[in-house]
Amino acid sequence: MPDLFIELFTTDAWWGDLIYIALFYLAAFVVHRLARLIARGIVRLSRLTPRDRRPRPERRETLRGVIASVISFLAFVAATVASVGRFVQIDTLVWIVGLFSAAFGLSARPLISDVLAGVGLIFEDTFAVGEKVEILGIEGIVEAVNLRTTWLRAPTGELYVLPNGEIRVVRNFSRGRFSIAKITLKIAAADLNQALLILSELGSEAVALLPDLLEPWQVISESGVIGQQMELTLLAKARFGQAAEMRPRLLALVQERLLENGIALAS
Repeated sequence: MPDLFIELFTTDAWWGDLIYIALFYLAAFVVHRLARLIARGIVRLSRLTPRDRRPRPERRETLRGVIASVISFLAFVAATVASVGRFVQIDTLVWIVGLFSAAFGLSARPLISDVLAGVGLIFEDTFAVGEKVEILGIEGIVEAVNLRTTWLRAPTGELYVLPNGEIRVVRNFSRGRFSIAKITLKIAAADLNQALLILSELGSEAVALLPDLLEPWQVISESGVIGQQMELTLLAKARFGQAAEMRPRLLALVQERLLENGIALAS
């Protein structure tokens, strides 16, 4: 038996197979290193489409990462199949690949689930690199998306690596249609009727005065309680992402108009 192993390792065919296997994996490694460059070239072809149908920059960056992952995966799979093919016949190789696929599917079900979910997320364009989202209760900026995982950078600096198979609900802050700017006013109950009339008229005027205001605001009472003082809330729809910037301008506009009509805000 030892003589058989010695003869096997010293044959020219054995060393030739080793050289071929090394070349297969070397080629796969080169393709892996060039995967990002190849993916960038493929995504760049989107410039040939009409401008209104081209993917957003965030979408292009997401596609680059996914295409690069697919290229790397296929390169190493091809190298493995070619290496095994050096030792077995084609019909036997097909049988082995089928058996291995079945065993792999049963033992690596979570991994397969992550990959399939990643493909679904990508083609559905649920989120993209650079967008602010909330996934699994974690809020942050998407840094990378690949076939198996999504990288999320939290506001506090931590990097979360989330399996795609566990992503069920996504809250995408970057694709909202509007943002709510809410301000609260306290006025004397005796001025309630006059204040409501002024605020209603001012709401229509404010759309022209404030470009980021999408429509006249709503005046509501969240507490529903009246006494010597009354608390009113203005709900205004601002352009997406502009609510925080518009809120102080709303406050200044409302206070100025109320003071012009002799209505002082209660403390």
